[in-house]
Amino acid sequence: MTLADLMIPTRRDDRLDGLPVAIIGAGPIGLAAAANLAERGIPFEILEAGDGVADSIRAWGHTRLFSPWRHLVDPASRRLLEATGWRHPREDGLPTGAELIDEYLLPLAALPGIAEHITTGAEVIAVSRDGMDRTRTTDREHAPFVLRIDDRGGLREVRARAVIDASGTYRTPNSLASSGLDPLGVEEVRDLVAHALPDVLGTERDRFAGRRTLVVGAGHSAANTLLKLAELAETESGTTATWVIRNPSAVRVGSSADDGLPARASIGGRLDRLVAQGRVRLVDRFEIVRVRRDGDRATLIGSRDGTLEEVTGDLVVNATGFRPDLRMLREIRLDLDDIVEAPRRLAPLIDPNLHSCGTVPPHGFAELAHPEPGFFLAGMKSYGRAPTFLLATGYEQVRSIVAHLSGDRAAAANVELALPQTGVCSSSLTDTAPPGSSCCGATSASSCD
Repeated sequence: MTLADLMIPTRRDDRLDGLPVAIIGAGPIGLAAAANLAERGIPFEILEAGDGVADSIRAWGHTRLFSPWRHLVDPASRRLLEATGWRHPREDGLPTGAELIDEYLLPLAALPGIAEHITTGAEVIAVSRDGMDRTRTTDREHAPFVLRIDDRGGLREVRARAVIDASGTYRTPNSLASSGLDPLGVEEVRDLVAHALPDVLGTERDRFAGRRTLVVGAGHSAANTLLKLAELAETESGTTATWVIRNPSAVRVGSSADDGLPARASIGGRLDRLVAQGRVRLVDRFEIVRVRRDGDRATLIGSRDGTLEEVTGDLVVNATGFRPDLRMLREIRLDLDDIVEAPRRLAPLIDPNLHSCGTVPPHGFAELAHPEPGFFLAGMKSYGRAPTFLLATGYEQVRSIVAHLSGDRAAAANVELALPQTGVCSSSLTDTAPPGSSCCGATSASSCD
């Protein structure tokens, strides 16, 4: 083949035909996208950075979800599973993260037609167009996507006709500092900072027993951890829990009487009682600016009423929420909202200051589209820093995206979704609440991709 041969313009079909749709992430949303693609006979490949499917959920698998099973199973996935004899769990049951994996996601991932198209241990570190950086426009939509993968044995690249990024946000938590930047000194205490939703009563019991823990954050991830620490303190002397928030008062994390998810509605009241009883110490209006190591302890230094104060503990739990990792998408043309980092047309529909999880209107490919044809963010990552995400919303997203990719315009445009009433969110997430304070989904909405 000569250089002249390589320069001959090619038709779109020559370059894209036969290429798969690349799905980044093998969580509930990525697998749901695969199920929809499988039903329509569209080839796909799933690239999962973790050691197994739903790797992020496995990290908090000990935690029980707020949403019942009827809101947790994707319709296309259910059809494929039931064709093999799988039985849907009890509709009103509340699974743990581990049960969601074992009873639903693993059987789905094991289905013929899906299993052979999942690659684990494959971290996508960059996405671009074949031979085109983000500045080149001519014939751009005809160029295949290129995904660079770190599969622990080295780097390789694969090509795709379209990309659905359902990689979630669990791996990129928000900062402890109110500025959004890592607080000065955080590297000194990295070993004393735990990720959101640690297994306080299980595998990490010895780490928290008899120790003073500072829980930072005003959402349900923080609330769950505080409840577990209070329970641990009943049998392990010396165990204490301090709740550090930047709000002027304790945020109500789910005690609304009209919450359509009763399991979540009970948490706020239980936590309020623990604070009133002195079993959880509340430190409010605390804006963290730096961190200092004092021997084997961590000291948070924060601005409170215009003066600097300190709070010291043996451990710190960062439950401040999550944000999308956009570094791998630098060569992709994105159109993101300046505030929440969601697709611009979606952002007004999910603004946590205006909407709760249950009042987010149905949306699909049109709201999720970017200037880059064939590229979509889906699931929690599509919500950017907004915490108002439910799995059912993500399932409808990928159904519409796949219909669009198949050329079924009517199905792609016909978006419908019935969500539980969740009025608690709009009252607890004000402009003073920490970004990413969770109110929807499981115990941490960001963890569900």
